[in-house]
This record gives sequence, C-alpha cells and structure tokens, in this order.
Amino acid sequence: MTAIAARVTGNNNTEYHWQNSAPDHTEAYLWPTVTSVLQKSVGQNARVFDLGCGNGNLMKCLQNNGYEVVGVDPSVSGVSVATESGLHAEVGSAYDPLAEKFGVFPAVVSLEVVEHVYSPREYATSLFDLLEPSGTAIVSTPFHGYWKNLAIALTGKFDHHVKPLWDHGHIKFWSPATLSELLHEVGFESVEFHYAGRMYPFSKSMIAVARKPQK
Repeated sequence: MTAIAARVTGNNNTEYHWQNSAPDHTEAYLWPTVTSVLQKSVGQNARVFDLGCGNGNLMKCLQNNGYEVVGVDPSVSGVSVATESGLHAEVGSAYDPLAEKFGVFPAVVSLEVVEHVYSPREYATSLFDLLEPSGTAIVSTPFHGYWKNLAIALTGKFDHHVKPLWDHGHIKFWSPATLSELLHEVGFESVEFHYAGRMYPFSKSMIAVARKPQK
C-alpha cells in the first residue's frame, strides 16, 4: 500500500497524508483471501484489530462483513479520514502497549506493513500480544522468492522494485522463510502462507496466517 510507511514506526517524520477513504490497489488481490481466512478462523461477527489501518478502507470492508473492527495508525490524516467514516481508529503504532489499551482479539490483520518497520520483532510481539489464546494473525507483505527475484534482475527492474529513493519506503524484503522465522520466534506455533496477485512464484504479495498457542 502506498501510504503505509508511517503506520507502525511511530516516527513523526514519517507522516503519510490521506485525503479520502478510497481503497488502494491491494483491494483486488489481498482482501478476498483475508476475508476468507477470517471466516474460516474466527467466523463472522468477531472482533478484529487492524494494525496499520491507514485511512480505514479495510476496516470498512470488514465492518460491512459483520466484524467489529478497531484500528491504529501513526498517520494522523489517515486516522482522521477513518474516524470521519464512522470507524473506531486511533493514532498509535506497534511500538505502543496496544494490548494494555485495547485488550485482546480473536484476530489481528496487518496488510503491507511489516516491510516498512524498523524493529520487526517489536512489531511481531505486538501482533502476538493483541491476540487471544488460539487467535489468528494475518500479515501480508510483498513476496520475494528465487524465481521472482531472478525475473526482476533479468528484466532490469531491480531499481524500480526496491525504490531506494522512496523516503520511508520498503526497508525489509521478506521471504516465506524469514517471515515464518520471525513469527515463530515471538511465539506463534504455526504459520501457513497464501499467495496473491499474479501466479505463484511471481506473486505480488504473500499472506502469512499465524496462530497463537492455546496456552
């Protein structure tokens, strides 16, 4: 998502400005998998936390599907747009004691955020702490694997892909192995992956579904 770099850093210098609540380009290929996983893991009418909610467009989608959604984002303008839409969004980041303030949830979603965070272990710990026992975390990030990386290099798209001149852009490039390692390290007991946008192994994003132990 184009305006997420500020979502979990908690850095006032990374404010991304949102002007409306329109969905971004990931709506078409991420949301169907996210809503399907939520239905299978927690059913409908469950409480869901959106970590890095931006302007609240995903929150609105989930609310329209019967979920009670709470979200945080460091972007003041994003949260303002979300609250104007009647959503429960507050300014905050993964570096805040979110579970102490909001409690725990059956599910936490965090889309296209982890690639922007400076301290991924703090971010993953926040995900874990926000979940009830047996809760589900749904985390998406751009996919990186051998064949996709090779295709990027062979087609001369490397600079375009990593965008080093994008202030506060992607600073971590995750593979299924490294993201799985991160989530297991903070305590998740199982991690499975879905792939979205283009055919695997050239998928745009991967969606990790991680489950917190029952005890």
